[in-house]
Amino acid sequence: MFFGFPNPPATTRTASNDLFAAVDIGTNSFKLTVIRTDPSSGRFLTLNRLKEPVLLGLDTTTTTASASTISAESLDRGISAIRKFQIFLSSQRLPSLHLRLVATSAVREASNKSQFTTAVKDALGLHVDIISGTEEARLIYLGVLQFFPVFTSTVLTIDIGGGSTEFTVGFKGNVLFSKSLRLGHVTLTQQFSDVAKMREHIQNELETSGLVEKINGFNIDVAIGSSGTIKAIDKAVCRGYALKVEENIGPFEEHVRREWRFTRDELRCLVDRLCDDDREMVGKVKREEFFKRRAAFIIAGAVLLDEIFKILAIETMDVSGYALGEGVIAEMLGHSFEGYDLNTNARWRSVFRLASRFNNKKRMKAATTCLAVAREIFGGLEKWKGFRYGGSHEDGLSATLDDRDLEYLDAACLLHNIGLYAGKKGYHKQSYSLILVDLCSELLQLTVLSFQLIAMLVRYHRKKLPKQGVLKGSAEEAKLKFRILCTIMRVSCAVQQCLPVNFQFVEFSCSPEGFKLVLYVGDPRNLSLDTVQPLAGNINLLMEKELDHFRMVFKQNLHILVSSVVS
Repeated sequence: MFFGFPNPPATTRTASNDLFAAVDIGTNSFKLTVIRTDPSSGRFLTLNRLKEPVLLGLDTTTTTASASTISAESLDRGISAIRKFQIFLSSQRLPSLHLRLVATSAVREASNKSQFTTAVKDALGLHVDIISGTEEARLIYLGVLQFFPVFTSTVLTIDIGGGSTEFTVGFKGNVLFSKSLRLGHVTLTQQFSDVAKMREHIQNELETSGLVEKINGFNIDVAIGSSGTIKAIDKAVCRGYALKVEENIGPFEEHVRREWRFTRDELRCLVDRLCDDDREMVGKVKREEFFKRRAAFIIAGAVLLDEIFKILAIETMDVSGYALGEGVIAEMLGHSFEGYDLNTNARWRSVFRLASRFNNKKRMKAATTCLAVAREIFGGLEKWKGFRYGGSHEDGLSATLDDRDLEYLDAACLLHNIGLYAGKKGYHKQSYSLILVDLCSELLQLTVLSFQLIAMLVRYHRKKLPKQGVLKGSAEEAKLKFRILCTIMRVSCAVQQCLPVNFQFVEFSCSPEGFKLVLYVGDPRNLSLDTVQPLAGNINLLMEKELDHFRMVFKQNLHILVSSVVS
């Protein structure tokens, strides 16, 4: 029984044409979003999110009734943040045309906005698009469509930023109405120390804007929030921040299912608790511990959303993991790939939502890294396909990997660690149960066999190797594909757990000695002196079990190497 692969041609590292990125230049923070896309299937996956707390609007000076001036200090912080993003993107080999920077309220309303864009251009060679409030609202709606399957629903999208709040009503990708109000959590915090006066100001702005009459003219199917503030509110509700200690096992409980939804009553309780906490030092410490950098502005954001709920009679809000950054990228993809339709792949969106529901940022990052390694191995095997069970195998079936197999592998990698929400012990079994039993409703677009295959890949990504009877009743080729995909996944998950801290990307290739998996790392001089880096020999030793299994399945050795990035 053997697999035979011809030697590949020599390759060189080039620009990653499947990578796209967007920078959201906001009032409170600058955010970088990096995604990898598969234009043939309409899928994209967020690989990295970087955030810099620039506070661009914090030390502005008002020059007129409607404009302010960005200070020199804020400008310097902004350029420093974008420079960090630029260095990171350079290490990822992102094509320059695949990056767009958009500036929102703080720059849009600044009297010296041209000074800001010119400074970024001169210092970094990057162009910044200052988008209108209406355009910002449209792009946010486009981002939300990539997270929720609401293309055929009439959607009210609300995004609370540092300097403004965007409202959009959309249907089938078209914006029916949009409005940007100068109500933001940073500016409200600056203007009001008294919550009652803040509420009065918010109510007046909402009532005189004409917003209520316009939105009430639509038959809204669902209200969706998409900003960092709304996600922080959802997280606080989810973890029981507003509950008393005796009412819950702990106000900051990590091991909970995130529903990405909260009600008007839950929001009201949270606002009351935040306002109560603000009156005593213990409460302020609790708030800072939970909300961290957002602690100074969360009361204003929560009070603002509470008033929006009341005036628009919102009872329940769904929360999107995607917003402006993903909307900007979605539009770039539409321009870059002819016929690219981001609304066709409901399966992938459901997989991503399920992963987001149970994973925090750290676990989500681990899952996407595992996926990236698995994709590289899968792609390498595809290039040198032609492998075929032969010799003593009774039916001589060949196994040709296709796009659907890659989709199963992607889904399994993204979902493999969702069981960690309940603890580390036996988490692969917990993940298996969540996929196959508890959460079938999340993945209705998949067949029963697809459910079973993805769940089994997750079940056997660690610990015991799969037995021969796995996928009982399936065709021999399906069993063979499972064995191949499971081997790829086990190696990928094991590699992810022992990656160097300055890992950047991975390459899979074939050599006369067998397969090579090269882990490229950044300049070691950038690491602190006390950083312990795993060596290639140590990684191979740690992965001895998985490398032996790989050799048993593919009849080829797999060598793991660590190499520095060549600039």
